[in-house]
Amino acid sequence: MKTAGPSTTTRAPQASAVAVPAPAGHVAHVPAHAEGRTRLAVARLLLEQGPITAAEVAAELELSAAAVRRHLDALIADGEAETRDAPRRTRRSRGRPAKHFLLTDAGRVRFGHGYDDLATSALRFLAAHAGEQAVGEFARSRVHELLGGAEDEIHAAGTPEERAEALAKVLTSRGYAAAAREAGHGVQLCQHHCPVAHVAAEFPELCEAETAAFAEVLGTHVQRLATIARGDSACTTHVPTVFPEAPERLRTGQRPGPLGQQATTTSPRGRQSS
Repeated sequence: MKTAGPSTTTRAPQASAVAVPAPAGHVAHVPAHAEGRTRLAVARLLLEQGPITAAEVAAELELSAAAVRRHLDALIADGEAETRDAPRRTRRSRGRPAKHFLLTDAGRVRFGHGYDDLATSALRFLAAHAGEQAVGEFARSRVHELLGGAEDEIHAAGTPEERAEALAKVLTSRGYAAAAREAGHGVQLCQHHCPVAHVAAEFPELCEAETAAFAEVLGTHVQRLATIARGDSACTTHVPTVFPEAPERLRTGQRPGPLGQQATTTSPRGRQSS
């Protein structure tokens, strides 16, 4: 009889952990808030030391060349930075000259400016030396320059709704982010941005002149319901589209009479504290 030998168990070799390299071109995830802080630091360096090369930015902020390039490309894409060819140091220099990076006017806005303070000081001086009437005249002149030659374009739109929509488009092209929407028996003209809001907080004549100009160009009474200068989220103007005294003209979309005729406004008045 054969005696069975001791049984043996063969174990499969364990797979050793192998680090898999990241694919070429892979960028590690960076939290958005960290990206924002780094981009701000890059922009500030361009502000303080620009024109400056990407290599100098990388050395100053201790960032990789790829990270610096990513932030510079983003600033350029947003219109906040631009490039210039660096001057050649010698006539014998070869190759493409290094690019210098610097902020644009739009990029400098991120760090603030004193334009509002300057405008407010100028209007205070005007009020003190030429009187409140001069401030009002300036406000009216400014808003007519704002509308430019758009009056005919707005009048070409027949109905009050179409004229309000045309006015909104003109204001948007001037940076006011405006839109017209139906509301009850009229249209609400909403401006979601106001470049002079801080100045208008102290000099409401700017808002009053704007409201009067809207009434004039639309050929109808309008009512200012809210302003960014008073802390509201948007400047809102109500444009009525139904008038019992002239329903036929509104139904047929006839052009309103001469500018200034039957154009009245309702707008909050009085100097507001800054």
